[in-house]
Amino acid sequence: MTTIAFVGLGHMGRPMAANLVRSGFTVRGFDLVPELCEEARAAGVDIAGSAGDAARDADIVLTMLPAGRHVLAAYTGGDEPGLLSSARPGTLFLDCSTIAVDEARSAAELAVAAGHRPLDAPVSGGVVGAEKGTLAFMVGGEAADFDAALPALEAMGGRIVHCGGSGLGQAAKVCNNMILGISQIAVAEAFVLGERLGLSHQALFDVASNASGQCWALTTNCPVPGPVPTSPANNDYKPGFAGALMAKDLGLAEQMISLTGVDAQLGLLAQQRYADFAAGAGAQQDFSGIINTIRAESAEA
Repeated sequence: MTTIAFVGLGHMGRPMAANLVRSGFTVRGFDLVPELCEEARAAGVDIAGSAGDAARDADIVLTMLPAGRHVLAAYTGGDEPGLLSSARPGTLFLDCSTIAVDEARSAAELAVAAGHRPLDAPVSGGVVGAEKGTLAFMVGGEAADFDAALPALEAMGGRIVHCGGSGLGQAAKVCNNMILGISQIAVAEAFVLGERLGLSHQALFDVASNASGQCWALTTNCPVPGPVPTSPANNDYKPGFAGALMAKDLGLAEQMISLTGVDAQLGLLAQQRYADFAAGAGAQQDFSGIINTIRAESAEA
């Protein structure tokens, strides 16, 4: 039976670990927050005393952490042995965090130098996707390692794509979320414009969802109550995918735009929009709640 060390049992990590348990994997987890460990334990996860203890004798070490610095610190360790030195040689390291491309490549280099097999595998689908086991995984790394990780990924996700070498899973995530951030703003602006012109929300939705304006930000994450009953707009904009996380992801896109010199004007404008949104109400609201910022700014114009 495959044993998976799961480090990072937060909003995304806990349901992902629970899905692995339900699929028959032995999951040994760790998080710095004791309450999160207890929630994971209730879902069938064995809780280790430290990240290093979780990694010892595991077949796969999976990390789901907030930022690249946390991944690198977990790999190398501080006062305690890190994941890389605790795991047995040849362990598959699967990082599902969303971090910068260069950080993912640095983590992969450290893993290879320590005798392990690294994959970067960021996810899309939010907490709902993590709970339902329908996440999309964008994976970077060697093809043989991707094949080895596939059963575990299939236990947590509905769509898994091998994007190429190390770092390219993160590259795909950055590009995807830049599209999403821009399109969510465009949909929100269109609804506010429709309101000013006298269009009902339902009428605009019925037209755009069956015409060239159709997109995920409209048909799944519709930013107004009514047309899509399951959208966060019908639940007081509770995430979902928080505006703070979109701001983080677009910040990563901004870094890559700067490094590559791409003339991505809309991507940079979206990044600034979401940075401002996350500094206020958007820190805890779903990112579709940016429509309320657009309404407020429109009223002041």
